[in-house]
Amino acid sequence: MKKIIQRIAKFAKDKTNKKTKKKDKKEKKVVEETTEETPNEQPESDNPEKPPVDVRALLSGMAEEMESRTMLLQGELSEEKSAEILSGFLALAELKPKRTELKKGEMAYDPITLYISTYGGSADEMFGLFDIMTHCKKSCVIETVGVGKVMSAGTLLLAAGTKGHRKISRNCRVMIHNVAAGTFGTLPNMVNEIEAIQKMQDDYINAMVSCTSLSKRKLKSLLNERVNIYLTAEEAVDYGLADTII
Repeated sequence: MKKIIQRIAKFAKDKTNKKTKKKDKKEKKVVEETTEETPNEQPESDNPEKPPVDVRALLSGMAEEMESRTMLLQGELSEEKSAEILSGFLALAELKPKRTELKKGEMAYDPITLYISTYGGSADEMFGLFDIMTHCKKSCVIETVGVGKVMSAGTLLLAAGTKGHRKISRNCRVMIHNVAAGTFGTLPNMVNEIEAIQKMQDDYINAMVSCTSLSKRKLKSLLNERVNIYLTAEEAVDYGLADTII
């Protein structure tokens, strides 16, 4: 996936450079002709604006190149890793040609499988992937598979798969905890940041409740222990974070 994105980025850069060179050559010719007639006049700008990159066209090209419908979240959930997976979801569940003549119960696209093995990462990136997964589930099944460790931000993504298609390996460790953050500065700014963190905590609880069999009361009770809550694969299934153990 990463190699595909790099190739597309290189393609976009080369395409942009070619357009810019062609435009520069054309403007240079115009300037030379103008200079011959009015030697004292100067061109208005030596740095013409670069044409915008057509992101949809690039993702369409990415969709055409992708043969596998399997992705992997391995390691920290960073902005770069999130962008890689998000691009994959959009390419596979938005821009590939849809199946026609669907039978009752069939979806427009084949299933997408997301393997998850992470200690967690950015809460903002977690919500970004959660939202795009929720959107993509309208057109295809998303199978999530937890292996090794599924912790912090990873737990919501495991639970965000299509119900009935969420799997976890027998020895996978699962951990949930409160949203963690820090702030400093003036008192009004710190109060404002704490309110934002509390809002994020509430959003996390609501998202987890929507995907699992946990009630809001039960989840808050677990989180109020103020420690990392470790779950076995069996407990993860009991709480509705996953459906089957593999």
